[in-house]
Amino acid sequence: MLERDKYKLFLLLVKVIPMVIAFIFLLNNIRSYFDIEIKCLNYIVHILLITVLYLLSYILKFCEHHRIFLHYIVITDCINIYDNYYHIPISSYELFILHSIIAGVCLFLILYFKKIRK
Repeated sequence: MLERDKYKLFLLLVKVIPMVIAFIFLLNNIRSYFDIEIKCLNYIVHILLITVLYLLSYILKFCEHHRIFLHYIVITDCINIYDNYYHIPISSYELFILHSIIAGVCLFLILYFKKIRK
């Protein structure tokens, strides 16, 4: 994708995503009033925000170690979504350990990309 195309896509997303998020918030408020559970709406907001942040990181030419924070968010979000819908057969403590290991690996990668591999 060319830089100009990335920039145009980013501008479009910056214009549209606040409208979509506001609409989702409105739906959340309405469904909350009627006590209707729609779990996926919050995940849609996360996906939209992460998409914009990823695109922005490429447009502004951030280094890979800056994107690892976004990778961490996506990985933990995926685990949480999967656990929410299908229930991972591990205890809360083991899930905490899993998230801690992922955080440790991401921190190691950040240090690796920042300090060792310049």
